[in-house]
Amino acid sequence: MLTTDFVPGAPNWIDISTTDVEAAAVFYGSLLGWEFRSAGPEAGGYGFFQLDGKTVAALGPTDDGRAPAWTVYFMTPDAEATGKAVEQAGGTLRVPAFDVFGAGRMASCADNGGAGFSVWQPGGTVGLDLVTVPGSLAWVELYVPVPDDARPFYRDVFGWTFEDMPFGEMTYIVASTADAQHPGLGGIMPLQPGDTPHWLPYFEVTDCDATLARAEELGGRVLSPVMGAEGVGRFAELTDPQGARFAVITSADA
Repeated sequence: MLTTDFVPGAPNWIDISTTDVEAAAVFYGSLLGWEFRSAGPEAGGYGFFQLDGKTVAALGPTDDGRAPAWTVYFMTPDAEATGKAVEQAGGTLRVPAFDVFGAGRMASCADNGGAGFSVWQPGGTVGLDLVTVPGSLAWVELYVPVPDDARPFYRDVFGWTFEDMPFGEMTYIVASTADAQHPGLGGIMPLQPGDTPHWLPYFEVTDCDATLARAEELGGRVLSPVMGAEGVGRFAELTDPQGARFAVITSADA
């Protein structure tokens, strides 16, 4: 379960890079109740999504020609060292560690299966203000061609531990931080044929079915209809109007 008691290896930030910042702000504001607040002119269009003044995500323009996408960040005490660990484990360091004003240091990476993610070394900003409550990040999920191959990579980079859980006819891999302060921080799933390796964020909502219907009204596209799983809740995957994929969930224990 995610918490804001961030420890190394835990998700501590999330942002979306998009081709239309204004449209994305309207979409997510209408869907999840978020308010967009600019980080200022020096931030190049980057800003924060907030609920009642608490930051739950961030938003900025794409600057590298890539398609709109959400990026999950994992906490590290040393962004340079983690970047080296990524390369040693067979991943790719896309952008070496750099300072983000006084907020912290970040690096952009890809794992050994090709899924992109970033790492965040806290400075003035430790991480998100809210998680697991409606309108905030509730879960993260990795989709790669061979899920078992992700285990050694993330174990070597972040010290994660893993547990196999039966899920229908497949085995769902649940990851936890090394110190077990974040048991069940995310899951690992097999990639569908023709898809691209990626991390998928889940946002908690009070009514998954109603949220999905509202997303379609706002121009979003449903990728998988609402499903239910005992002890998990109801969830669905979709994209925003610009094509960034994400999921929503009404957790069973929420």
